[in-house]
Parts: sequence; C-alpha cells; structure tokens
Amino acid sequence: MRAIVQRVKSSSVSVNDKIISEIDYGLNVLVGMSIDDNDKDLKYIGDKIIGLRIFDDKEGTMNLSVKDVKGDILIISQFTLYGDARKGRRPSYINALNPKEAEKMYDKL
Repeated sequence: MRAIVQRVKSSSVSVNDKIISEIDYGLNVLVGMSIDDNDKDLKYIGDKIIGLRIFDDKEGTMNLSVKDVKGDILIISQFTLYGDARKGRRPSYINALNPKEAEKMYDKL
C-alpha cells in the first residue's frame, strides 16, 4: 500500500464538474493498493495517517496529528501509485490491486 499525504486548508474531488466530496482543514490522501496488501496493511496505513504529526503546535513545530487538530481527511483511491515505468514508456499496473478488490479495501480504510 502506498499513500501520498498532504496537509490542506481545503480539498475537494470533482467528477464531470460536480463536487462529490470535500473537506476543510486536514489531510488529502492519495492511496494506492497492491495485489499483496491485506487487512494488516490497512490498519498500519490508517494508524499512520491518523497519527502523523505534521500540523504545527503553538510554537510552530510540526508536533500535532490530524486527530489532535480535529481536522478532516479526504482519501482518494489512486491506482497509478503502482505504475511501473522502468521499462519503455507505457506504465505497467500489474502490481495494482484490481478495481473491485481495491474498492473493498478502500471502503475499509
């Protein structure tokens, strides 16, 4: 499982110019799931996202988690995180989990 975590003031996801999800202050997380991922990986990445201390405390030090600041989390499925472009110019997604299984894991996350 791979995740790209970004602090945001706000974030939204649009499909065909229609916002389908949005958050205020918190985390925007792109998550890719591989064929080797399991429930243990889900727990690990979920705990890691919630516990990452990447928000500033009163002294300006990144010392607070999204939970500490009562922030929102927007998780976006992103199979392309498992794209392998080492050979040729067309990425291979053979290690990305198939869409049906990935959706089940995404829902658990």
